Amino acid sequence: MPAQPATLTTTATTIFPIPRECEQADGLFTLNEQTQILLPQNPSEHDLFLARSLAAELSDRYGLGVRAEPASTLPSGSTVIVMGAGTNPLVAELCAARGLDVTPDQPGPEGYALRVEPNTVLIAGSDEPGAFYGLQSLRQLIEKDAAGLRIPCLRVRDWPHKTFRGVRLYLPGRDNIPFFKRFLRDFMGLCKFNKLILEVNAGMRFDRHPELNAGWIEFARDLTYRRLNYPAVSDARGGAPNSTHYDTADGGVLEKEEVADIIQYARKHHIEVIPEMPGLTHSYYLLTRHREIAETPDEEWPDTYCPSNPASYELMFDVFDEYIEVMQPKMAHIGHDEWFLPDSLICERCKGKNRAELYAQDVVKIHGYLAGKGIRVAMWGDHFVKRLGRHGALSEEQVNDWIPKDILIFNWFWSDRPGDENAGRPGWRGEDNDISVREMGFDQIYGNMGPEIADWERRSNAEKVFGGAPSSWAATTEWNFGKDLVERLLRCANLLWAVHWPEKAEMVPLLRRLYPIVRRDLRGAAEPSDEGDPVVSLDIAAAFNLAADDTPVGQALPTLAPGTLSVLNKTFLVPDSNVADGRCGVVAGVEGEEKNPLPREAGGIRVGRDVSSLVFLHACARPSKSMMCYHSIYNFADSADLLGWYEVVYEDGLVETIPIRYGVNILEWGGAGLYGADPVACGTTPEGKPATFFAFEWRNPRFGKRIEEVRLKGSIGAYSCRIWRGGPDKLIPNNAVVLLALSVVEKRP
Repeated sequence: MPAQPATLTTTATTIFPIPRECEQADGLFTLNEQTQILLPQNPSEHDLFLARSLAAELSDRYGLGVRAEPASTLPSGSTVIVMGAGTNPLVAELCAARGLDVTPDQPGPEGYALRVEPNTVLIAGSDEPGAFYGLQSLRQLIEKDAAGLRIPCLRVRDWPHKTFRGVRLYLPGRDNIPFFKRFLRDFMGLCKFNKLILEVNAGMRFDRHPELNAGWIEFARDLTYRRLNYPAVSDARGGAPNSTHYDTADGGVLEKEEVADIIQYARKHHIEVIPEMPGLTHSYYLLTRHREIAETPDEEWPDTYCPSNPASYELMFDVFDEYIEVMQPKMAHIGHDEWFLPDSLICERCKGKNRAELYAQDVVKIHGYLAGKGIRVAMWGDHFVKRLGRHGALSEEQVNDWIPKDILIFNWFWSDRPGDENAGRPGWRGEDNDISVREMGFDQIYGNMGPEIADWERRSNAEKVFGGAPSSWAATTEWNFGKDLVERLLRCANLLWAVHWPEKAEMVPLLRRLYPIVRRDLRGAAEPSDEGDPVVSLDIAAAFNLAADDTPVGQALPTLAPGTLSVLNKTFLVPDSNVADGRCGVVAGVEGEEKNPLPREAGGIRVGRDVSSLVFLHACARPSKSMMCYHSIYNFADSADLLGWYEVVYEDGLVETIPIRYGVNILEWGGAGLYGADPVACGTTPEGKPATFFAFEWRNPRFGKRIEEVRLKGSIGAYSCRIWRGGPDKLIPNNAVVLLALSVVEKRP
């Protein structure tokens, strides 16, 4: 279906991904203690799951207890919610009464109809996944104000653009399992993703090969304690080895019961888990204790097994079997990207053999093993497209002759953006690779998918393109996902489900609305300012040390709009510089490779009370850097420039430090938006563009203790984020942090 115009009603864009058809209607459905979730007399497990999910949402998030009650028919005069697939008799009765045509073919697989009327909410799914996705849309429509809870009346009919809507990431570590479950339920489920590619390595307890778990832990600890992303390699290799991925499972090991629980939880939320068990390349996890099968056994930490040694497959298939037993997958991803090993390091068993044949034989052997268990194979496809320049890549004829065509190819070479690894090649066009994969007979999805993919409408509708999956290449944590991935994942979710595809600039207001919701969901807690307690703006003008006509680090200040500013429930009082001795904020200089004339410290910002949170309205003067977290596996936090910190001084003298990190909780004034802080319109830049500062809320960890004051400090000798391949760190030039206002959420009376 062609893309639709992106001019949508406010209600339509409240639902995300944007629904195909959404018609507003008059009236409101009021949620209160008398509202009932109706179940049939003999509810299915899925009917019960939907009812319990909504009841939990209303209780935990909104403080409203709503019961699920069995009913043989629809009552009159009551406010009721009915949810389920067409096999639910109450859903079927209500569809017939409303003249709704909802069948397995209408709207179709995973599709649903949602109708909200003053006394009735109906979610009718073409199947169980459709009913589940209808509930996700309903969750987003619930509004709360002083009068209570309500849902605007509307009619929605919706179904997905693509069938494969995935996210690729690492198995979480034990401490991050609660976050991971929130991500599955409140991000993937809510955004209507349905596939999870989960790289596992040796992150699960093995009964047959416990030595691999011991080796995995040693491998991760060794690189972490040496502050390395990659192990050292011999001069003969001539370059860095494959990416290590040692932060899978946070460098630890989960028990089988923990992995099984994750899989079951994902399935309950209509997410199919596809284990990624790397083969041939990126195989550190198999070789830490089995150098005898390594292609380069003398290297510090070998990354490639010998495809000519039968023992390689004995070990690998033992590992596969344990994962298959626990995860029961329909599909498995076998990696096979980036076979970088030079010919000079090929082992004695493989010497003299054709590399393309070795690669193909390895794929065929693994494919045969998994196919024999009824498991479909997926893999990265870079070695099947010779124009990519991979050493030992197969020709199209070799692919056609040797490689089974039921493999699902993850096409991560789809891009033709300037500046990527394909730039500078005359006539390069990423879509040519899509065509090559298709003409070789493979199904494909866009792996490492990004929202910037060119000509999405035409390419996504091509034959044998079934969807896509953006990737995470760092540990599965809230920090990493919030800093690096939220925008990418949200925009890809809309591409994969919806057919309304606004341009990036048009998406900015929608993303700004979504960030606070995502932040609340992934953290598993609302901010104190969102809990109904008073937000009070402090008068901090006495601490101002920045003149309104200053140009910190050469950047002219915006023309600020004094008065009360707000975003969501956060409010700030920005004083008029004319009544603040010509000053407009608190500034601290950030010093890197250049001297900074600004003061590095500013103190005396008086608080003098016990508060639930501090809310800073701040920005930096110029852009800085925040690199992807996988550039600094051993220290994720410092992948973002540290511009400074706040010191919170308590009545007993204890000082808590709050880091100020670029791209995490601060951007330059005029920046678009970020996960950790909310943009606030504060005036205009000298160029006449909107000026935004950022409202960053910090939850006080010491309830009951008075905060006396806050100090602002800029970093000195500030390092920019790490160089990926282990090169030297680099100092930032300089910068400045400007605090415009400070508010607090006061203790509840």
